[in-house]
Formats: sequence, structure tokens, C-alpha cells
Amino acid sequence: MTIIHPSAAQIDEAAALLDAGELVAFPTETVYGLGGDAENPDAIARIYAAKGRPANHPVIVHLAPEADPGYWVRALPADAQKLIDAFWPGPLTLILKRADHIPAAVSGGQDSVGVRCPSHPVAQALLSAFHRRRVGTGKQGGVAGPSANRFGHVSPTTAQHVREEFGNAVHVVDGGAADVGIESTILDLSRGFPALLRPGHVSPQQIADVIGRPPRLPDGSDATAPRASGTLKAHYAPRTPLVLLPFESLEPLIASFDRASGKKVALVARPSSAGEWAHAGHVHFIAAPEDPQSYARELYGLLRALDRANVERILIEKLPETMEWIAVNDRLGRAAAAFEAAE
Repeated sequence: MTIIHPSAAQIDEAAALLDAGELVAFPTETVYGLGGDAENPDAIARIYAAKGRPANHPVIVHLAPEADPGYWVRALPADAQKLIDAFWPGPLTLILKRADHIPAAVSGGQDSVGVRCPSHPVAQALLSAFHRRRVGTGKQGGVAGPSANRFGHVSPTTAQHVREEFGNAVHVVDGGAADVGIESTILDLSRGFPALLRPGHVSPQQIADVIGRPPRLPDGSDATAPRASGTLKAHYAPRTPLVLLPFESLEPLIASFDRASGKKVALVARPSSAGEWAHAGHVHFIAAPEDPQSYARELYGLLRALDRANVERILIEKLPETMEWIAVNDRLGRAAAAFEAAE
């Protein structure tokens, strides 16, 4: 990862904008966030309006390393403190019962709240600068920050991606490309047991190793789970129709485009699967990254590039159904679901 370090003056300018209730897009190790003062309902409303996000869909509060997570919640369970000690700063969001003085708007009206401390040094500098502005005011200076893109679309992993979404309407702090590339793991601890709501870089096994028990995995049966960012069935979608299938099921689709004169299709697959299709004239072939971390890091940039590639459809080879691929499978499945719903 190549990190771009804004000047102290640029960080202070962005913190001042947050303090004034304005929005600031900022880098994290996962994706770029669209930030606003998490204790200012008007700023939160601006986030929802800018994204076109449903008002009942909660946003995550980002905290400075020196901030007190206990300020945001009614209680900090022992498991939460263990996970904070193990993974913060880093790509793990914890869902806990929201403290009464924290605006319900940040939680989509729920009694829970998602909090995390990002590890990206530019995010930390901005969050610390904003936190310092609140010293002596009785407030903490957390930043509500969903991904800095239109709701449901591909998340941004560079400052340029944010500018493509919002133009000059949002102030952007450029910190280089995100290293993880997909959103944080979301773990719910608000109901007395650990439940994974969104897989990410921090794995279920890593969580179990810290707290001594595995989290409940998302299987569609957890009816009492709080709503959380990025957990709708259709999400993370490019504008070009996307299909996710085992390669043998993709082949008839590839062949059908061959017969349709003038139409090109994008194919993201292992070279060993693609075979001669990788060299077909009507195929825009991308070799799928071989390991989960590389795939996650490249995924959103790849989908954005394919949106610009003038192809009729994006065909993606389904990945192994194993724990190491759970996070990438989650994002690809939700992206494909956006088009299944449309059909």
C-alpha cells in the first residue's frame, strides 16, 4: 500500500469542516468513508442524503485511537474489550447497545451502535484532530462514516473513486489506495452472544481465538439481529450486469455472446478454468487473484474498471465455499443479487 500523507494544515482543515457539520471523505484501511460528526443529527442526515441511503440503515462510528469507546455504549462487555485489545486499530466493527446520549440517527433508529477504530494513519490523524476539537465540550468527536459512494454501488478504495461518485460536492482527504479493500468485519455483541453480521478481514476463527467461542455465522435465520451496514441482500453492485456462477455454468453464457455480433463480455476467472476463452475476441478477460487477501484488495477497483470497459455483462467464476473466502464471497454474492432482483 502506498500511503499519501496530507499536511497538518490539510488535516486541520478537514477536522474543522467536520466540526462545522460538513461532510468529509477520508481513507481507511478498508475503503474510503463519507464522514460526518456522529453526534450531530444534521450532519448524519447529510450523509444519508448524499448517499441516497435509507434512513433506517445504520452507519458506523469511527473513533480516534485515544477515544473512549465506553462513551458511545451503555456498557463494554469483557468480550468487547478483549477484541478491542486484539484488533483495534483495525478492520473490526463492534455492535453494542447505544448510550442514551448518542443520536439514534447514527443507528438508523435502533438501540445499538457500531463502533470501530481504523488503522490507516491518515484516518487516525483526522479522527485525532477532530477528537481534540471536542476536548472540554463533554463530547468525544466520533465520525460517522459509511462508504463514500452512492448507496448500493461499488465502494471506493481510492480518492479518485470518491470524486467519480460525488465530483466536487464532497471534500476529499487523499490517503492513497486502501490496503484491505473491502469493508470491516461487523460483529454483534449487543444480545449477549457473538454474531457475525458482515464478514471481513478479521475472520471468525480469529474472533473465536480471542473470546474463546465461535461467533454465530450469518445464515439468514437470525431474525433478531440488528440492522448493520452492508448487510442488505443486494449491495456493492457495479452498473454493468454481473453474474456469479461456477465456470461450467458460465461457459454457455460466454458462447452466447460469441454468437451475438459486436457484443463483448467481461470474464473474471482462474486462467486454468478459462482456457481458450481467455483469448476469445469477444472476451475481456481478467485473471482472478489467487488468494483471498489479493482478491479483496483488488475487487472494487476491478468492478469499477469493468464498468468503464464497454462490456455487456460481467461474468465471474464462483469462488470456493470455504472460510478463507467468506468475505469476498459475501461481497460478490450481494453484487450479483442486485441483478437477480432486477430480473
